[in-house]
Amino acid sequence: MTIGSMEKVEVFTSEGKGRGLKTTKELWAADVVFAEPAYSAVVFDSFTQVVCHTCFKRQEKLQRCGQCKFAHYCDRTCQKDAWLNHKNECAAIKKHGKPPSENIRLAARIMWRIEREGTGLTEGCLVSVDDLQNHVDSFGEEEQKDLRMDVDSFLNFWPPQSQQFSMQYISHIFGVINCNAFTLSDQRGLQAVGVGIFPNLCLVNHDCWPNCTVIFNNGKIELRALGKISEGEELTVSYIDFLNISQERKKQLKKQYYFDCTCEHCVKGIKDDLFLAVKEDPKPSQDVVKEVTQFSKDTLEKIDKARSEGLYHEVVKLCRECLQKQEPVLADTNIYVLRILSIASEVLSYLQSFQEASDYAKRMVDGYLKLYHHNNAQLGMAVMRAGLTHWHAGLIEAGHGMICKAYAILLVTHGPTHPITKDLEAMRIQSEMELRMFRQNEFMYYKMREATLSNQKIQVMAEPSSDTAMPTFLKKP
Repeated sequence: MTIGSMEKVEVFTSEGKGRGLKTTKELWAADVVFAEPAYSAVVFDSFTQVVCHTCFKRQEKLQRCGQCKFAHYCDRTCQKDAWLNHKNECAAIKKHGKPPSENIRLAARIMWRIEREGTGLTEGCLVSVDDLQNHVDSFGEEEQKDLRMDVDSFLNFWPPQSQQFSMQYISHIFGVINCNAFTLSDQRGLQAVGVGIFPNLCLVNHDCWPNCTVIFNNGKIELRALGKISEGEELTVSYIDFLNISQERKKQLKKQYYFDCTCEHCVKGIKDDLFLAVKEDPKPSQDVVKEVTQFSKDTLEKIDKARSEGLYHEVVKLCRECLQKQEPVLADTNIYVLRILSIASEVLSYLQSFQEASDYAKRMVDGYLKLYHHNNAQLGMAVMRAGLTHWHAGLIEAGHGMICKAYAILLVTHGPTHPITKDLEAMRIQSEMELRMFRQNEFMYYKMREATLSNQKIQVMAEPSSDTAMPTFLKKP
């Protein structure tokens, strides 16, 4: 079965997984397998006034819908493009008196589209919303309680003049959202700002070491090949970050997506030895490893609390103490070392302590390179940040090298037209010019750099937050 832009794929029954997608032709790294607009999508509650409700771009000044006073748009073009999906929502919000939560808004948008077009296959879709898995039968007590609350809130919001759906069908839609939704990032791919349903993407099964990645670009998601994929091979993506031991990944997948992962990396525990690695000479006792690991877990909890309160100097203090404790015991690929290094480099960069941040960033990247797939999107973003940190620290050679490495990865994972890749290309050109100047006359380079920095404030990285975007699912068919 092939439809429109889906000619490179077909639906098939994947052994032990149910439905899946396989390729109908040979693919290579950076190939776009397909691009898909959202069936329905909404901006997260916390971003409704700073992100366009049509294209999901963050803007300084947005135009507000004059009717409901809730929806915000870049301009008249975005507002006009949104009207078909916003018309019913607009009237319902006005009547309700206030907008409901993102979950209710997304469910309502899905149902209004079903009301307009019916429940069958829509143009360009290989599967209908009706046929997506909802996993409601697998919900635990707490999830069932949340579901009942969502259904009640939906019924309070849903207009009586709109098509009425059964409780079972409304529950199905919320179940679909719970395990099939995909988070949408802002235009630079740095922050998760919304959530949507993409039926074709829902057919792509999980693998912890996948052959594809998903990125949100210019209003559509793109499924992109990470390397050579043979004709007839199943297409896979990772629903979660790979950076964890197989046992923990399996636990997370079971809890979020209701299936037992049987990918090769989970079955064989590939890279688990690196994730749990300890120093070799001298090798610490099991008791010492256990103690330092628990200390690391406790510290991460304290760091979360301090970050949420904006106490960044306290975060740095906690990171330094933990790294000192880890140093003689845990190796640099150990997940607890990497988590602390990541936080330390990010927060120190924000505080403009670039020299110390660059040391931690270098160790983090060295660890990541031994663990992640060489074309992993998270790896690319981490190397990019590390490159920027080195550049700001005046370490132009290492900085330029990392920026080039990140650019090569993002060309595959994001493509040349993605805004973050374009930003990175500009950084690559600029750092290359500075590197040439540095090699010609090191003394003059530092004098010019010093003069530049004294005249203008360094553009620092965004405030550290826990909602940095990652091409991750909420999902599973």
